[in-house]
Amino acid sequence: MSKSFFETHQVQMAIVPVDLSAAANNGDWVSLADYESCVALLVKGAGTAGDDPVFTMKQATDASGTSAKAVNFTRIYSKVGTQTSLGTFTTTTQAAAGTYTDTVSAEAQAIIGVEIRADQLDVNNGFAYVQLSIPDVGANAQVGGAVYILSGPRKPQATPATAIA
Repeated sequence: MSKSFFETHQVQMAIVPVDLSAAANNGDWVSLADYESCVALLVKGAGTAGDDPVFTMKQATDASGTSAKAVNFTRIYSKVGTQTSLGTFTTTTQAAAGTYTDTVSAEAQAIIGVEIRADQLDVNNGFAYVQLSIPDVGANAQVGGAVYILSGPRKPQATPATAIA
C-alpha cells in the first residue's frame, strides 16, 4: 500500500494570510536538514495593476536567519487568473537569482511557487534553512499567504518531522 501525501511530506505555514501591501512579509525559516526539497507556494488574491509580488528566497545557518544570503533558483511555476478550475502551471525560466519579480499577476488571483533542493544550499558552510519573503507589494490591498511543502524526508517515519526549529 502506498503512503499518503501527509506521510511523505511536511506542510508548514510560511506567511499567514495577510494584506501583502501592509508591510514586508517575511516567512518563517524552515530547515532542509531532514528533507530533500522545499516548495515555497504563494497563494494571492487579485490586487491593483502595478502591485506585482516579488518572490525572494534566502538561506541561513539557523532558524533566526544568521548569515542570511540569497539562494538562487531558475524556475518559477505559476497559475494566474481565476483559480476555480484545474489548469496547468506555466513555467518561467530566469537566470539564476534569489529573486523573481512577477509582472503579470497583480490584477489576478495567482499561485506562484519555486522549489529549492537541499543540494542548492551552501551546505559546506552550514546553510540548511530557507525563507520566502514577499516585500510590500505597493499601496493597494492584496490578500495573500504562503506555505512550505517539504518532501523527501531523510528519516522516513509515520509522520515526517517538523521543519520549523
